[in-house]
This record gives sequence, structure tokens and C-alpha cells, in this order.
Amino acid sequence: MVQTVAAFSSLYLATLLLLVGSGLFNTYLGLRLTAQNVSEVWVGGLIAIYYLGLVFGARIGHKVIIRVGHIRAYAATAAIVTVTMLALVLLDNLWIWLGFRFLAGIAMVTQFMVLESWLNEQTENHQRGRVFAFYMVFSSVGTVLGQLSLSMFPQLNYEPLVFAAVCSALCLVPVALTRRLHPALQMPAPLHAKYYVARVPISLTVLFVAGLIIGAFYGLAPVYALKQGLTNSQVAVFLAVSVATGVFAQWPLGWLADRMPRVGLIRINAMVLAALAIPLWGWWTFPYWALLVFSCAFGILQFTLYPLGAAFANDNVDPDRRVGLSAILYMVYGLGACAGPLIAGYLMRELHPGTYFVFVSVCALVLVASVRPQRVTGANLSEDAPTQFVPMGDSLESSNVVAVLDPRVHPESDVSHQPVDPPEESSAGDENHDGGNGQDDAKRVDPA
Repeated sequence: MVQTVAAFSSLYLATLLLLVGSGLFNTYLGLRLTAQNVSEVWVGGLIAIYYLGLVFGARIGHKVIIRVGHIRAYAATAAIVTVTMLALVLLDNLWIWLGFRFLAGIAMVTQFMVLESWLNEQTENHQRGRVFAFYMVFSSVGTVLGQLSLSMFPQLNYEPLVFAAVCSALCLVPVALTRRLHPALQMPAPLHAKYYVARVPISLTVLFVAGLIIGAFYGLAPVYALKQGLTNSQVAVFLAVSVATGVFAQWPLGWLADRMPRVGLIRINAMVLAALAIPLWGWWTFPYWALLVFSCAFGILQFTLYPLGAAFANDNVDPDRRVGLSAILYMVYGLGACAGPLIAGYLMRELHPGTYFVFVSVCALVLVASVRPQRVTGANLSEDAPTQFVPMGDSLESSNVVAVLDPRVHPESDVSHQPVDPPEESSAGDENHDGGNGQDDAKRVDPA
């Protein structure tokens, strides 16, 4: 274990610093705008367009890396992210901020692509699961520390921006000084979305709804907490405990997911999530400690939807097409994360802050209605189903390049970039066939 961390210490440290700065900045943005009485729609829009940059920046990032190489691409995009943070000290125009946030999303996903390409290229097959797990842990710890670091700044002035920019600049150091060889340049492979839509429609619905909920959480949960009378430091803890419990809950949940039907576990998760949100609809006022308890419970439920949906999808896709599956899951999840803050922000502006949790309940009820055991026939089960449940951190601030490290993926035999044969595509059937319950130096192909 120590050897694994030591071998990739520079990449892990860069990931940690990157997410500390990003986690702090996103929360700070919501708190500052709310304190200035800016509409929740603007808060949601700034988060949504950032995630849009993360989702669609992969192609641009590939071209930049191919043109100038990994370290130059990383250095240039780190500078862009730092500038977009510091520029907010000088500019107060929200339309300009929208452009900066979209640019920051593109630059940030390029940084993740560089880091993850290095991890993928220089990891032996037998180490992939361990390296993936540590990357997830460092990513999650960075996000939690980013939230908690906001408590060091009781005033919503320029100081949190400077701290986030410092983290963004510091993440350059371990990459610039690394002695690792550049990974091989990868060409993006085409995505055959029609195959995956036909094969795993239920799983894609789970990932989209999970994106709606998580995107709204990062964008509007700080606004909700602030309007409940919490201080800035308390809001930071409110968010951090949710992320932390969501990460730690994945190991016991994984044990359950490997021993009971996954579609049933997803449905139970959604039912509890819908019911848990009802007391927070605005009927009652809760003390700080009670809000923290709710936050922990929500973290367990909302941050485990992605890995549950991914495990369910892997049960129903052949092993040699799972790299492409990871890419399509990431994209659907990201699109949900773009829509979630906008919808929740509009509802909160038109009604009241508690509408945020009404939105959460509605999203959960959509899952209850669409994820039903009656729709599962098992017709598309893969040869190795049930696949291993793999704990995953929040995949919004990442890129799908790291999917190759998933132990369920076999990159040396992956054919996701090849067209699907007509017999295979026709056998996929309609959405009622989404099934499953739950128990080298190869060339890496990235279908971003």
C-alpha cells in the first residue's frame, strides 16, 4: 500500500491540491453571491456552466495535449484556472463570470486528463484496482478539505479566492518536477451511444438523475444552508460531512451490493432519499446539529448512486466494451449535473429555499418509478456478472480517462471504439432488457 502511494505520490499530491482549490472555490462562489442577494438562478447557472465545460472540454483537452504534450498542457491549463479565479477579484460582471467558469471547466478537465493518463499508462494490470482506489481517496479527501478550508475565512472577501488560486498554482509543482516519462499520446475514440442506450437504459437514467442531485448539491446546498441561518464556517462543515460520509459509506454499501439485487438496492436508496428530504421542505426549522445529521444521511444516499448505477451498468455490458461504457456514463452524469443546478436554482428563486429538497425528493421519486425489478429480465447479463462493486468518488471533477483503471475494465481487449455488429446491437433489445442483480503494456483507448 505504501509503495503504491509512494510510486504515484506526485500525481496524487497534484490531484489533492487541485480539488482543494476547486472545492473551496465552488462553495465560496455560492456563499458570496447569496450574501450579495444574487438570484439562485445565477448561482446554479455558474455551477452548471462549469460542469458543462468539464463534460465537453475533453475533446479540446485531447487536442491541446496532442499538440504540445502533457506537461505543457497541464501548465497552461493550470495557469488558466488560476487566472479565472483571481480575475473575479477585479471583475463583477456575472456574464463575464459565466465565460470564465466555462473556460475553467475546460481547463480543469484537461488537467485531470493529464494526471489520469499518467496513472493509466504507468500502472501494471495487477495494480489497477489499488491505484484507482487511492486516486478516488485522494480526490475525495481534496474535496472535503476544500470545503473545510473555507472555515479559515470568516469574511467573504478576496482571501478565499487567493487561497484557491494558491492551491491551483501549487498543483503545478509536483507535475513540473516529476521524473516520470510522458505517457503515450491517445487519440479519442468514437462513442457508439446507440448501443449503450439500448443496452442499459435504466442505468443511464440512474446516472442522469444522480447528476441532477449532485450538481444541485454543489450549487445550491450552500445557498440553502446559508438561508437557514448557518454561518460560513458552518456551511463549510455542512457540505464537508456530506461528502465525507458519502465516501466512507461506499465500502459497506459495496458489501451489500455484491450480495443483493442491485436494482432493488438503487430503488431502496431512492425511496429513503425521497422520504428523508420531506422534513426539509420548509415546514420546520432545524438546529445546526440536526442539519449535520441530515447532511450525513444525504451524503450516504446521494454519493452512492453513481457507483451503484455504474455497477448495474457493468453487469449488462460485455467486458470488451466497458471503456466506452465508462465514457457514456460520465457524459450522462455530467449532463445531469449541468441541468440540476439550473432547475433547482429556478425553483428556489420562484418559491423558497426549501424547494431545493423538494427537487431532491422529485428526482428520487423519478428513480423509484423508473427503476423497477419488473423491468429487469436479465437478457443482457454479461458473462462475468455480477461484477465487482467498485467504490467511486464524485466523478464530476474528473475525466473518464481514469475509467481504464477500473478493475472491471479490460483495456487490453477493449473494442469500444469499433462499430457494433448488427446482430449484437439488435440483440440488445429495448429498455426492458436492462438486467442484472449484484454480486500489460496494452494500448489505452480513451473514448472521451
